[in-house]
Amino acid sequence: MTDPSRLFTPVMLGALDLPNRVLMAPLTRNRAHSDGTPWKTAQTYYAQRASAGLIISEATQVTPRGKGYLDTPGIHSDDHVAAWRKITDAVHARGGRIFLQLWHVGRISHVSLLPEGETPQAPSAIRADQKTFTADGFTDCSEPHEMTHEEIREAVEAFRQGAERARDAGFDGVEIHSANGYLLDQFLQDKTNRRDDQYGGPVENRLRFVQEVIDAVATVWPRERIGIRLSPLGQANDIDDSDRETLFTAVYSMISEARLAYLHVVEEFYGTDTTDAEIDLLKRLRAGYEGVYISNGGFTADRAVETLASGHCDAVAFGRPFIANPDLPERFRVGADLNPQDPDTFYGGDETGYIDYPFLPDERTI
Repeated sequence: MTDPSRLFTPVMLGALDLPNRVLMAPLTRNRAHSDGTPWKTAQTYYAQRASAGLIISEATQVTPRGKGYLDTPGIHSDDHVAAWRKITDAVHARGGRIFLQLWHVGRISHVSLLPEGETPQAPSAIRADQKTFTADGFTDCSEPHEMTHEEIREAVEAFRQGAERARDAGFDGVEIHSANGYLLDQFLQDKTNRRDDQYGGPVENRLRFVQEVIDAVATVWPRERIGIRLSPLGQANDIDDSDRETLFTAVYSMISEARLAYLHVVEEFYGTDTTDAEIDLLKRLRAGYEGVYISNGGFTADRAVETLASGHCDAVAFGRPFIANPDLPERFRVGADLNPQDPDTFYGGDETGYIDYPFLPDERTI
C-alpha cells in the first residue's frame, strides 16, 4: 500500500480544522421514520463514524415537497431538529464534526411520497426516465409540474429554514445538494430546464436558482460553514446538458466567487466508467476553481493518496467503504483489510448492515 500519511495531515475546511482528509460522503440509508424523523439508532450509526475528518450527513429534505424516496430524513419540523440534535451530540461526544446535507429532489419523486394531491416540482414539466423507491418498491417517477415563481421563492425559503434548523440541531455547517439530477441540478442543466423566463435559457439564468439558495443559506450560516455538491458529468437521474463545459465552468466560477467552505464534486458514479475525455473535463474545471476541493467517487486509499499528492483535491469523500467500515480512517492508517460490504442492507431494513459492522479488534466500539 502507498504511504497513507498524506491522508492524515490536517486541512482547514472553511472554519473547521479537520484532523484528516478521509471524509464521509452523504449516504442515503432509508432508515428514518415515515414522517422524516431520524431513527434513534442513527445516533449510534453516525457516532461510530466520528473519526472521519468530516461527516456529511445523508441527504435530508428541507420540505415535504422535496421528498423523493421512502423513509428518508427531513429537517422541516421541531421533531426533526430534536432527533438530529441527539445525533450531532453523539458525534461531538466522540470528537467528530458533522455537516447536514440540504436536499430537494425536484422531479425525482412519486405522488405517493408527497403531500396529498401534489405532484413533483421541477423547473420544467419533463418526466424523468427514472425510478424511485416507494412503499410499493421501485416505481416510475411521477409527471412533474413546472414550478411557478411563487413555488421557486418557497423552495428557496425552505432551504433557508432548513439551514436554520440545522444550526438549531447542532450541526457544524451545511452542504447544499446541487448534484445527481435533483432540483438544483435540474435548474442548471438544459435537459431538464426548458424555461423561457429569468430561470431558464442562457447559462446565467439557469444559475439563478442555485445562487439564490446559496445566498439564502448564507443569511443563516457564515459562508465558511457552507459547502456545495456538484456532479458535472451527469450520469444520474436522467440529467444532462448540451454543453457541460460551458455550464460548469460558469458554475465553478460562481462558487469560487461565493467563497464557500468547499466544493464537493462527484467525479465518478458507482458502476460507471469515467472516460478519458471526462477526466480531462474534470481537470479543466478544477483548474478554474479557487477554494477547498473535495473529490468523491470510487476511491481506494491508494488512489486517494495519489490524487491528493497531485494537487487535484484537498480531501476525499468515501461512501460505500464508510458503510461497511465505521473505523475507515484507522484501517487506512494501519493498512488493514476492509470489511466486505452487504449491498442488500444498504437501503432500508433494520440494524443489520447499519450499526453491526465490526471495528478493528483494538478499536473502541459503542
